[in-house]
Amino acid sequence: MGLARLALAVLAVALVVALVVIGARALIGALDTPEPVSAASGTATPTASAQVPTVRIECVAETCPLVTVRVPGGDVLQYRDMSRGEEVSYFEPELSVVLSDAGTVRVAENGKARAPGKAGEREAFTVRGGT
Repeated sequence: MGLARLALAVLAVALVVALVVIGARALIGALDTPEPVSAASGTATPTASAQVPTVRIECVAETCPLVTVRVPGGDVLQYRDMSRGEEVSYFEPELSVVLSDAGTVRVAENGKARAPGKAGEREAFTVRGGT
């Protein structure tokens, strides 16, 4: 009976070692995979993956009070204050935006800068994505 247990223990250790070796080889193979080489072109062309956000909001004051962004009749995407330098971008086809203090943020609609709001003034508007 002692010999059978010893053989079983040796078999278990051999299986664990085999699994470790297979895992290590797979990991090394994944890390050694060369990066795909992209062809460099003389002119830069926009790609389909370079989406322009429907709305982009950047906080330019120390604190930007309550900035609300929502899908009309749907989800609230943002309902909070923002800090200096913080940016948010949303790509939904239509968005409702409410700025508690329009003078504290910089807004771009479909990649184009929106006229700055007046300090301390509340501003509400709807943005539709460009086609």
